[in-house]
Formats: sequence, structure tokens, C-alpha cells
Amino acid sequence: MTDAFIYDAARTPRGKGRTDGSLHEVTSLALSARLLNAVKARNNLEGHAVEDVIWGNVTQVKEQGGCLARSAVLASDLDERIPGLSINRFCASGMEAVNLAANQIKGGAGQAYIAGGVEMMGRVAMGSDGAAIAVDPSLAMKSYFVPQGISADIIATEYGFTREEADALALESQRRAAQAWTEGRFDKSIVPVLDQNGLTILDRDEYMRPGTTADDLAKLRPAFKEMGEMMPGFDKVAMLKYPHLTHIDHIHHAGNSSGIVDGAAAVLIGSKEFGEAHGLKPRARIRATAKIGTDPTIMLTGPVPVTEKILRDSGMSISDIDLFEVNEAFASVVLRFMQAFQIDHSKVNVNGGSIAMGHPLGATGAIIIGTLLDELERQDKQVGLATLCIASGMGAATIIERV
Repeated sequence: MTDAFIYDAARTPRGKGRTDGSLHEVTSLALSARLLNAVKARNNLEGHAVEDVIWGNVTQVKEQGGCLARSAVLASDLDERIPGLSINRFCASGMEAVNLAANQIKGGAGQAYIAGGVEMMGRVAMGSDGAAIAVDPSLAMKSYFVPQGISADIIATEYGFTREEADALALESQRRAAQAWTEGRFDKSIVPVLDQNGLTILDRDEYMRPGTTADDLAKLRPAFKEMGEMMPGFDKVAMLKYPHLTHIDHIHHAGNSSGIVDGAAAVLIGSKEFGEAHGLKPRARIRATAKIGTDPTIMLTGPVPVTEKILRDSGMSISDIDLFEVNEAFASVVLRFMQAFQIDHSKVNVNGGSIAMGHPLGATGAIIIGTLLDELERQDKQVGLATLCIASGMGAATIIERV
């Protein structure tokens, strides 16, 4: 089987997903095309250099609908003979794009792909595409549906995480993200967003709040307490599913949950032969990929079983992994991952995560793969694992190894 290598990883800065965010006037199409052009230029790709562009985005309506991947190819400087595939695995869409591309190469279906994703959450609102699991009673009742924030609070209740622990993790995410930017750890991957005149719109993640203190977080009201306790109440739904729980501890709020932002990311993946033909040096090998379905009510525990699966399938153990990127959808997700594998926080999200910098749904999976690769190189480490929890109860993971 052919090996799949990462040759490049790039991302835009993440803008606040609001009307006053720096990227609010930029469309999903424009941001995607901007990043595709950057990958093309950075790697001197000419002609039909890649087999396909696989692009994740979650809310596939309005400007993000109609196979945005193909639209982005046509709007970019890539050859029009390159097709495009839009995919949606919720929060893992960007990672699934990378994994799908890698496995296509391993199976002999093409020599190279550009994979990643985009989400302009300030322009196309999360949930505006509808979801059967939330709105169709026949499925919502069968699956004991609750919103993700309630699921995060269920994890905290089930596994004993306190608000103080969640807030401490959030503060550390802010501190690490600020340090990473100060030390230029993201410089290799960041593609500034420019306007049509070539002036910089955004060249730095703008969601960060590095001055946040524990007192600031302590003042925030639990974000999901009201929806959990109002009649009939999602807390009651959760306790029907988990009758051993007598209550739900609502510990999550805006300060220890991922931020709503705009952004895009791309990864150039190819075979050894592709690199040789284009004069490119591989940075890492995609050693293994995995996905899994999990309990749809607690929903966000997927990183644990999918990590168990990817390690089992690849014949590895948790001790073989030097660094981890675990998407900070909510603080309890990362706390549970570290608890399950007894991993020290010093190895997890060492440059901060989505709590500090935001979570552009369709792009985040590709972002954390790129961040992981940059950090493995910075620390001269060899093997890293990236993983995300996913809506409706799923998990995805990727193991990369430097070459």
C-alpha cells in the first residue's frame, strides 16, 4: 500500500464569528479560494497537479452550499480540471477530508490531494441547515437528543469534573495561545487574509482573550443551565437515559467552551512519487486514521474510544504518542480525554486550542493536524495524535509521524 505524506499545512487566522469580526465581509468561497491559491503558490503546483480538493464544511446552505469545494476550485487559480468534493462530518469535517484524501492515496486513487475545510460562522449561522436529530421527534426521542452544551455538562457530571477544573483548563488555553503567537509558533502555517487591494484584513487569531482571569470566568453564568432545567427540560431527558444521575452539573459557559469564529485550513497530501515529481520534501507520514460512532446523548466522548481504536488498529500504545491535539469543544471533553488515558496536560494542546482561538467547525480538524505537525517539528518529536468529538455521537482521529 502506498504511503500518504503531508507536504504542507496552512490556515487562515480565525476571525470573530460576528458582524464586527474582521472576516465578516469575506465569503466562504473567497476565503477557501484564498487558501487554495496559497497552497498552490507555496508548493509551485502547476496544471492538474492534484487529483481532487476535498473540503469540509458543516452548515452547507446559502453561500456554503452547492458543493463549495468545486466552487472554490473554480474561484481559485487551480486548474479547472481539478474537481471538488464537499463533505460533512460535523466538527471533524476538516479532519475527515484529510483522512479521506490520505486513504485514497494509500489505495492508489490518485497521487495528491488538497484537503481541509472552511466555516464562516458569522455569515452562515450554526444550525441554520436544520438537523433531523434535533427537529424530527421520531429520531430525537429515540436518541434521547440534548444540545451539545448539555452533553458537555453530562460529561462533567458523569466523570466528576468541577467548574474550577474546567475554568483552569480554559485559562491555560488562553495562556498557551498567547505564548504561541508571541513566540511565532504559528508563523509557518498562517496565511494572512487580504482584501482586493492587497491590504491585510487579518493576520492573527482575533478571538483570544489573553487577559482573562479566574475571577472573570467565575462571574460568567452557566450557559446551558436554563435550557437544561426549563420544563420539560433537557436535564430530564438526560436522566431518563442515565437514571443513575440525580442531577446535571452545569459547569460550562462562554469562557470554557469553544468560540464561534470564521476560518479555513488546508493540507497538501501526496505520495512519495508526487513529492519527487514536484521537488517537495514530505514533512510527515499519515500513519493511521479512524472514525467511530458513540452514544448520541452524551455525544462528545468520542475522542476516547476512537483513540483506543486507532491505537489498536495501528498496533500502538498511548505511550508511543509524543503530543496530542484534542479539540477544545468544551473543557470537559479534554478533561475526560486526559483522565481516560492518564495523560499529563503538558502533552495536550500545548499551543492552546478552540477555547482560546475558536472553532470554525468545518476547518478545525485540518487546523489541529497542521498545528500538531508544526509543534512536532518545533519540539523535534516524532509522533502525534489529533482527535475531535463530533455531534450526534462520533469521534475521529489521525496519527502522524515525522519523516
